[in-house]
Amino acid sequence: MQQVTIHAAKTNLSKLIEAALNGEEIVIAKGRKPVVRLVPVTRGSFRIGPLAGQLGAPPDFFEPMDAGDLDLWEGGR
Repeated sequence: MQQVTIHAAKTNLSKLIEAALNGEEIVIAKGRKPVVRLVPVTRGSFRIGPLAGQLGAPPDFFEPMDAGDLDLWEGGR
């Protein structure tokens, strides 16, 4: 575990980030009191279109509305 002061962390932030990414535990202290830990962000897997083909066809916004829907849209009942 590496403990550094806030001032040293500001001065050496790039090096500390690299150390944290390489698995080293970095603690930033205010004076001698530890206040935060620098840890890498874990990334989850991201997939585009996981529900493709399961939701049905999207509405066609360029087609005119039918009379009933248009009446409701315009405030009619």
